[in-house]
This record gives sequence, C-alpha cells and structure tokens, in this order.
Amino acid sequence: MKKIEHIGIAVENMETSSLLFEKLLGVAAYQSEEIASEGVHTLFFKNGPTKIELLAATNPESPIAKFLTKKGEGIHHIAFEVMNIEQEMIRLKQEGFIFIDEIPRIGADNKRIVFLHPKNTNGILIELCQEIK
Repeated sequence: MKKIEHIGIAVENMETSSLLFEKLLGVAAYQSEEIASEGVHTLFFKNGPTKIELLAATNPESPIAKFLTKKGEGIHHIAFEVMNIEQEMIRLKQEGFIFIDEIPRIGADNKRIVFLHPKNTNGILIELCQEIK
C-alpha cells in the first residue's frame, strides 16, 4: 500500500457539511460526483497529500443511507492507495482478510475500488483504491 488516499465521512446534508469543511480546511471542494449505482453523492477536498471525501445518500436504500441510520454522521471508511488492486487483493486474502467485493468496481474520483469487511479490520471499513490510467 502506498499511502492513505482519503478518509470518507458520511454526512446527512451535503450543503451544510461542504460549508463546514471549506471553513475547516480553508479550501473549496475540488470535485463533486454522483455515483448512481451506489446511491451516493461525493464531494472531495484536498488536505495536503490526503483527501477528505464527504458522502451523502441519494436514496434511502443506499449503503450510506443505511450507515447514517445505524451510526449517524462520522467517519465511514479509510481508503488506501495501491499500485495494483488485484495483486493487493490476492496478498490480503492470503493474509486472511475478507472482502465485501470480490472484484474491483468503479468508484468516485477516477478510481477502481474494493472494500474489506470491517469484521476483521477492527470494525473499520477499509477501501483499497487504484487510479484508473
């Protein structure tokens, strides 16, 4: 793994949260994107080498909507950048990690993504992401 690529934060209201993080970080978001297949609207901020991703549900059945109902606003996941997502999946499976996704899918911010199951990562949802070239 190369580095922490971003920290995902689930929010109830994207407009209110966007203003809060603009004030906090002193910069405007650089990208807004809706991923219809996941029922999520994302907004990205740069903070040094790491990014902050705000996630708001676009429908009540989305994973983010369910997360917000169960846990409320807060950190949703930590994403690690990898050079080769398939090789990293093989390595981590050999180490005993369980994946939510069996194959990488297209995520926000021009990335291929896959998630590890939080039941064997100390309750933290971990995302692996690889830049699409």
